[in-house]
Amino acid sequence: MKTLNKIVMAAMCSTALATPAFAQDAQDQGAEEAADDNIIIVTATRRAEDVQDIPIAVTAVSPTQLERQGVVDVQNITQVSPSFSTSNAQVASGSVVLRIRGVGTTSNNIGFESAVGIFVDGAYQSRPGVALSEFVDVERVEVLRGPQGTLFGRNTSAGALNITNVRPDLSEFGGFANATYGNRDWINLQGAVNVPIVQDTLAFRLTGAYTERDGYVTVVDGGGNRVGESNGQDQYLIRGQLGFETDGGISGRLIADYSKSTAGCCSAIEQLQSGLEPAGLFAAVGLGLRGGQAQPNVATTPFDTNAAEQAREDRIATSNFAPIADVDQWGVTLEVEVPVSDSADLIYIGSYRDFSSFENYDSDFTGLDLFDIDALNVDIETMTHELRLQGEAFDGRLQWLIGGYYSDEDIVSTVDASLGADYDQFAGALFAGATGGATLNPASPIFLGATPLSLLAGGVSPAGTSSINQYTQSSQSWSVFTHNVFEVTDGLKLTLGLRYSDESKDGGYQQLASNPGACLNIVSNASGVPVNGAPSISNPPGGPANPLAGFAGTALVLGCFPFVAPADLAAAAALPLPRTFPGPLSNVGSFSDEELIYTAKLSYEFPTAPITVYGGFTHGYKSGGFNLDTTAAIGGTDPRFDSEEVDAYEVGLKGKFIDDAVTLNIAAFLEEFSNFQVLEFTGAQFQTFNVPKAESKGVEIETVIRPSDNFTFNGAVTIIDASYPGDCATAADPLRVQNLCGAPLTNAPDIVAIAGATYEREIGDSLDFFLNGQLRFEDDRRTSTQPSTPPTTAAALGNTPLLPFDVQDSNIKINLRAGIGAQDDSWALEAFVTNLTNEITRGVTFSTTLRSGSRSAFIQQPRSYGVTLRGKF
Repeated sequence: MKTLNKIVMAAMCSTALATPAFAQDAQDQGAEEAADDNIIIVTATRRAEDVQDIPIAVTAVSPTQLERQGVVDVQNITQVSPSFSTSNAQVASGSVVLRIRGVGTTSNNIGFESAVGIFVDGAYQSRPGVALSEFVDVERVEVLRGPQGTLFGRNTSAGALNITNVRPDLSEFGGFANATYGNRDWINLQGAVNVPIVQDTLAFRLTGAYTERDGYVTVVDGGGNRVGESNGQDQYLIRGQLGFETDGGISGRLIADYSKSTAGCCSAIEQLQSGLEPAGLFAAVGLGLRGGQAQPNVATTPFDTNAAEQAREDRIATSNFAPIADVDQWGVTLEVEVPVSDSADLIYIGSYRDFSSFENYDSDFTGLDLFDIDALNVDIETMTHELRLQGEAFDGRLQWLIGGYYSDEDIVSTVDASLGADYDQFAGALFAGATGGATLNPASPIFLGATPLSLLAGGVSPAGTSSINQYTQSSQSWSVFTHNVFEVTDGLKLTLGLRYSDESKDGGYQQLASNPGACLNIVSNASGVPVNGAPSISNPPGGPANPLAGFAGTALVLGCFPFVAPADLAAAAALPLPRTFPGPLSNVGSFSDEELIYTAKLSYEFPTAPITVYGGFTHGYKSGGFNLDTTAAIGGTDPRFDSEEVDAYEVGLKGKFIDDAVTLNIAAFLEEFSNFQVLEFTGAQFQTFNVPKAESKGVEIETVIRPSDNFTFNGAVTIIDASYPGDCATAADPLRVQNLCGAPLTNAPDIVAIAGATYEREIGDSLDFFLNGQLRFEDDRRTSTQPSTPPTTAAALGNTPLLPFDVQDSNIKINLRAGIGAQDDSWALEAFVTNLTNEITRGVTFSTTLRSGSRSAFIQQPRSYGVTLRGKF
């Protein structure tokens, strides 16, 4: 009954629906057709076309819709497209995950490319974190659903975002300025000025934005004292464009931009406490009753969902300090279009982008001094070149395109991590938890005390253990492609696309510096050579069993914590350690792959009505690569992961009815993935692996209804089943892979619906007024990588149910905006609120670092409100 109610609600939303916007882009060929408000011109096919005529499921969002729905960056696109979702984790520069139709690539590892590609002014942005700058002076955002590859520079397995900024106007001087003030001391300034330098030939456009806002998560230390905030904003950007057009028809623009952000992101909120808390083991080792946690509410069992929800609503995270970040980037893009005949053009788009970030954060998510990332430095340099020759033939019945693409990217990530003063006592609590407290009992034969690592290392403390680890990847990609649309007969069109892609990558890990602390002595002890009178944790040859030998593995994992341990210890011949020893291993390797990507679609436009139906198939692809993490090669594990492939089937209808008063688009799809890429954090390491099978299938509906000139109703609904099939793995696959079979994909709700309405009218002869409201309904979704705690034996498969607090319950978020302004657009004043009812939802739930049994989550935006003053000249 609950599921039926959700479907009925989504259907009600879909009858009022929409997301298509009124995009009028003067930069596109044929843009003059957009003078009719019912025509939406897009460039999703690399040609200027009415969105209703192309056999692609695409949502186009105009500047007006971006403003009225509070879409200020890529992550806010969820407010206008139900098939799109996003989440963020701890690292501001590299943990953003974008999803379309429930499919995305879990981030937090710079080696992963996104399943959803981002293209800004035709240039590929290699990581979502690179494209998080504020939307300002944007002409249009297109959300392309399903795999792309035969048209766009890089291959994407789930979809693409095509973002087009307003280009310089060669003939008119003008510009705008916006100022916003809102809650949490939100200050946002935006502006642009357009200056023709040579009339109709050369113009310059300068765009800028500045945003500052307090964070929505309060950070307190272990004593509950406020130490700062997280999840705020402090950023600016500037973009300059030089547009040109010659008498011979050669046109283009040169774009240069720079942006900087110093806002720390993001702090996690504990959802489920460690079992060591109620057992009193933290207190027993001198770390207080809660072992460094100070937020007032937390779940005590996996089924205490009310307490977990209250913890999120408190928006309090415990940490030694608030996260620190300094992210900046700059880039240049050149776009040139050269007419080579009356029916063909040569188009070049080249770009260079330099992205760099510094971050410092407490990685144990407690008020204890356990484990810190003292410095995370990421540098990404990306160069791309794309050349296309496209045109028409056979009196316009054939639209043809051929092209080539090349990209070169270098990534360097350097991590300086260290263990703190409380680490040994914390290890004492973990040891005690594994023995029911016996290791803290002096009368026990396995007594280790409150500081076991120092004891086993002969008096050497793990505090101060540190390392500087570096990960590098150099990649090259080239491809040749063609995309052609042939009108077989009036209204019947055949689309054929083909791309050959070649990928090569060199990557690896090395340790630049290390302070081993207690690690080396514990390694020696586990190898049978205790140091400085430490109790032995190995079994003597031929002697009686040592009761402490069972702790050798735990001592090695904690004493040589993978993120800070000296590298290559397990490779030393003098250390007879198990193959699975968790110490990092230096590694250098190569990855290469090639793939033929193709699409075939058939569409028919009815001659007597503005209705188009289509169906097609696309084989998509996303490159594999390297797990750029310290723990990638533990135990001789291959740090590489395989490329992801997808076979996608889609049928759809696009139509206008009742004298164009109703626009209705429907798409049904099935996407079958092989070697689906997954990244999982276990609490001690990041693991990458491929799941043999995953799939997404469902239906999408979008509509706009205009009953009068004053009213517009819009909405959209996406109903999907995105999951791992029951036979997603074989018995030969690791248990962590087998355990996913039958589970839904992460953050893939079955139903998402958007419904909204806009009322507009003139007031007298000089003023305009509008009122806009929009709601977004989202079904339950799983927020963790694993559907439950991964089993340790094959017999346990299927016996570990989905933990309730890992599920984000269904919710509705409401946005409202009202405004009044001059009919000539010279000024406007608006008031707005987003997430009116302050629904606090989460994006990611994970095993808290080191904290046995604990689960934490990163929450999403709470309520925002404010006023905006707009001016145009």
